[in-house]
Amino acid sequence: RSCIVSLSKEGYMSEDIKNKVKQTFVDSISVKQEIIDDESYKVLLKAGDIIANSIATGGKLLLCGNGGSAADAQHLAAEFLIRLTSDVNRESIPALSLAQDTSTLTACINDYGSDYIFKRVFSALSCRGDTLLTITTSGNSKNIIETLKLAKEREIYSIGFLGNGGGEALEYCDSAFVVPGKVTARIQESHITAGHALLQYIEDLLLESGWLTKD
Repeated sequence: RSCIVSLSKEGYMSEDIKNKVKQTFVDSISVKQEIIDDESYKVLLKAGDIIANSIATGGKLLLCGNGGSAADAQHLAAEFLIRLTSDVNRESIPALSLAQDTSTLTACINDYGSDYIFKRVFSALSCRGDTLLTITTSGNSKNIIETLKLAKEREIYSIGFLGNGGGEALEYCDSAFVVPGKVTARIQESHITAGHALLQYIEDLLLESGWLTKD
């Protein structure tokens, strides 16, 4: 068949399909408004205080997630290490994504199984006084839960960015930001917003305390 397909023919695309674009924004705003109304965002303040104190006393933040949540973990780690905004040039904040290079990931999957891809790295890189941010839209990702269990054993503070009521992960997190709803995309959108808000708060605390300085 031809690789060239015209989508511009009159009547080809229904109004329902077009309306989904606008509805995506409406739904995303609705979820975030519910977070504001029920004040569930306030858990980020507690988590930020703990993470900032950890960093100020020599600790680091470790992050993990699967798929889009892995991208969010790497996204946030990059902004901790480099900067969140061009308005504030400051020193680097120690943060590391547990989703390592393809060799490490595939070796663990091959030798131990996918349930241990984060736990294996966490077991080697985490220290007492570190903190952990786990991201799972379902709250039931086994490799996340395994890592949370180890964090609890090591008395390392953990916060979960969750959805779908929190899932099994809720049992093992010290704190949890649970996005209302079950639509993965809407949950992910709120997770990255929460991540940016958390980072901004931590950055402000560290700057105010004098631990972090501007370049």
